[in-house]
Amino acid sequence: MDEEYDVIVLGTGLTECILSGLLSVEGKKVLHMDRNDYYGGDSASLNLTQLYRKFRPDQAPPTELGRDRDYAVDLIPKFIIASGELTRILVHTDVTRYLEFKQIAGSFVYRDGKISKVPSTEMEAVKSPLMGLFEKRRAKKFFEFLQSWKDEDPATHQGVNLDKDTMASVYEKFGLEPGTQDFIGHAMALYLDDDYKTKPARPAYERIVLYTSSMARYGKSPYIYPLYGLGELPQSFARLSAIYGGTYMLDKSIDEIVTDANGKFVGVRSGTETVKAKQVIGDPSYFGAGKPTDGGKVRVIEEGKVIRAICFLKHPIPGTDDADSAQIIIPQNQVGRRNDIYVAMVSSTHNVCAKDVYVAIVSTIVETDRPEQEIVPGLQLLGPIYDKFVTISSVYTPTASGKDDQIFITRSYDATSHFETVVDEVNDVWKRVVGKDLVLKKREVEVEA
Repeated sequence: MDEEYDVIVLGTGLTECILSGLLSVEGKKVLHMDRNDYYGGDSASLNLTQLYRKFRPDQAPPTELGRDRDYAVDLIPKFIIASGELTRILVHTDVTRYLEFKQIAGSFVYRDGKISKVPSTEMEAVKSPLMGLFEKRRAKKFFEFLQSWKDEDPATHQGVNLDKDTMASVYEKFGLEPGTQDFIGHAMALYLDDDYKTKPARPAYERIVLYTSSMARYGKSPYIYPLYGLGELPQSFARLSAIYGGTYMLDKSIDEIVTDANGKFVGVRSGTETVKAKQVIGDPSYFGAGKPTDGGKVRVIEEGKVIRAICFLKHPIPGTDDADSAQIIIPQNQVGRRNDIYVAMVSSTHNVCAKDVYVAIVSTIVETDRPEQEIVPGLQLLGPIYDKFVTISSVYTPTASGKDDQIFITRSYDATSHFETVVDEVNDVWKRVVGKDLVLKKREVEVEA
């Protein structure tokens, strides 16, 4: 470990693995280390033994759940938006060759005590039980407006300025009811709360168009998911890094981040060995995660908590037409909260659990001192729960950009149900580390799902 690297990456979460893969492709000499003996960090997929060891160290997995190796249970539930940014990176780097994808069978939204399919086309909107007859007409006009919008053609703007007018005023223009605004903003634009309504409408417009174009790609839902679980994603980017000369060390304790007299990064110490590099990138757990480090310097602060409940079911979720996989969004207004509750469900179709077992993960941002109570509306949709594993994770954010000390810390995974914010984070860290924007060359390759 006595050679010098351009970049040391600590932790093999998805954000870190995408960065180490892209930096290796860029010609940087990368060393990637993790204290765990498996890839994925917080975004790993665990087999039954690993899952029980993590949550119930004194209990063996029940034999009726089937074989250990049939399981790859995600710790963090997220789906890939078919036409989204992560798909673009997967295609650009050719990482798709290591992965197989399956479509998620349905996208649902909770309204007035029951769940309904999210309409994504004018035709579906017309049939949807979410709206009455007159509201359907208004929604149809709204969707037609979005789909025909062209920046360069003012005739398509109907007097709307997407960069100045708020989303609330656009909803108002089309006379959409609060319940309709709920499913458009939360189940299509995938906002966690309602803050977006007071901001200019363009980001919401782009998110809705992304949802409808992703939906059009494969039909049943806008989401795809890798066979054998999300833990396959970091591993595939790790392979990419290795092809381009990246070095990996798992099961390696990280004992100290070494800095010089001015606080600038020098290297990483593991046991008695110190390895040097110009820069370090890592997840918050390697930088004190809220505790003062090296002379009282706090490198990361907690900005909230996320609760996630991993539930094993012996049946599909009621009301989803026996779908083998689904996403259900419970908009905050429906349950008197500030943040949405998400349910993500996958099954043996995705090679993540034994046959006739379904894995549903309910998650939300913690708002009170009784977090388990907060996810009850999601748990109630699942029917009988065979077993449940609950985590409450802090969401950490770095206190500095890293430019001064060359220590670049990534943010914890948020409560969103998809990977778009992970890609935003990759772009942000890349710009700080490399000094210029991440540019992906365009390749026209379809992801098979």
